Amino acid sequence: MSAAPAGTTASTSPAVGMVVGAAASVQVGAAVASGLFATVGATGATALRLGIAAVVLLAVVRPRVRTWTRRQWRLSVAFGVSLAAMNSAFYLAIERIPLGVAVTCEFLGPLVLSAALTRRARDLVWVVLALLGVLTLGLGGDGAGGDLDLLGVALALVAGAFWAGYVLLSARVGAALPGQSGLAVASVVAGVLVLPAGLAGAGADLLHPAVLGLGLVVALASSVVPYSLELVALRRLPERTFGVLLSLEPGIAALVGFLLLSQALPLPSVAAIAVVVVASAGSTLSARRERDLATHPHVPGG
Repeated sequence: MSAAPAGTTASTSPAVGMVVGAAASVQVGAAVASGLFATVGATGATALRLGIAAVVLLAVVRPRVRTWTRRQWRLSVAFGVSLAAMNSAFYLAIERIPLGVAVTCEFLGPLVLSAALTRRARDLVWVVLALLGVLTLGLGGDGAGGDLDLLGVALALVAGAFWAGYVLLSARVGAALPGQSGLAVASVVAGVLVLPAGLAGAGADLLHPAVLGLGLVVALASSVVPYSLELVALRRLPERTFGVLLSLEPGIAALVGFLLLSQALPLPSVAAIAVVVVASAGSTLSARRERDLATHPHVPGG
């Protein structure tokens, strides 16, 4: 998708709000999902989120799978596996640690991937900075006077690793398949993979009308709304601006956790999250500048 032209501040201002709104929507969806844990557990909430999202996407996209090649099927299935693993690990993480902490740890995945793809030693500085931020989170505790649950942190890091895989597969699926057909089929694969664990943990409670209603809210807030907002925003914003705005997500997650889940974090944890936000934004700007210089080698560095 082409970047927005420079010098369009008035037209891009609403798009900035859309990206921030999309990030907030994802985190609100996670907060609502955590409210389901007492009833259906993290695995049940994951099954609801992915299963309902799959139904919505199939109804909207209606992928024509009869003409797909084996490669297209393999990519979509792999995409679904990464989607299932990423969401399962993340929901299990926020069952144990605050939302802001979990998202911050998870951010290490795409950040390390970005540094690896640029293949520049100096980009490792951003990874080291982010890693220091995550390590500092352990000093801040969980905000309730206790230490952070190490299993929760480990699960968030696992979710980050699968997030990195999700990013790579998303690009390949997008190139191999038209529109959102690959995502729709991947969502079905993910839903099928997590359903057994969801049923084992929650059973018939998954079909309770109130639970299904909250599951629909989670699916819409975590998938439909943010995707729609980002799709419009990407048509109006430069790629660099879009990437930097996404780097705010750990901070937004901490704010949503505080406002909706009463997860007040100690000052060291807040500072650590800020460090990860800065590292992510710095990595985004650095990678974008490298691409600009490779495309326009006569443009002087700023």
